[in-house]
Amino acid sequence: MSITMRDAVAKYGPRACVLAVGLGLAGGALAQGSHGGPYGLGTPATAEEIAAWDIDVMPDGRGLPPGEGGYEAGKEVYTEHCLACHGPDLGGVAGTGGGALIGGRGTLASGKPRKTVESYWPYASTLFDFTRRAMPFHAPGSLSDDDVYAVTAYILAEGNIIGRDAVMNAETLPKVVMPNVDGFIPDSRPDVFD
Repeated sequence: MSITMRDAVAKYGPRACVLAVGLGLAGGALAQGSHGGPYGLGTPATAEEIAAWDIDVMPDGRGLPPGEGGYEAGKEVYTEHCLACHGPDLGGVAGTGGGALIGGRGTLASGKPRKTVESYWPYASTLFDFTRRAMPFHAPGSLSDDDVYAVTAYILAEGNIIGRDAVMNAETLPKVVMPNVDGFIPDSRPDVFD
């Protein structure tokens, strides 16, 4: 029977998986196996698995999938999948690793900057892309594209970046102007982007 890392994390939790792998490596229990490498870990990724983790959503919206979602649906998604780590007020929950998503405008140049989606992130497409690939923490990639559009709309509306009546999709999301859109300096070194 084969189990993927995603299945193992969902079933046993990330800490248990890290502990099991760490103990196996530390104890020298894993010898060279049929999967290659010195520890016999893993299997080659399939084209389908690679496609699921494809990182291609650009600030201008290229790479955004079909689908859409709005505030009310996003509130439901947030309540079910995000609230435990990010809190009922989107202010984060200490000890979970789930930071604040809103607030902090005007604090970046202060002695106590608060880096949130609202105060720091320059593009709304980044919120969609990160949420789609990495959230929820216990089951990354498990949300549908409609769910991700919806929770993105909810977070942006709660941060007073868009109205609660706005619907996010591949056409509307790239048009959202984030509060810190001009807060980054482009890296124009030719050797970096060759």
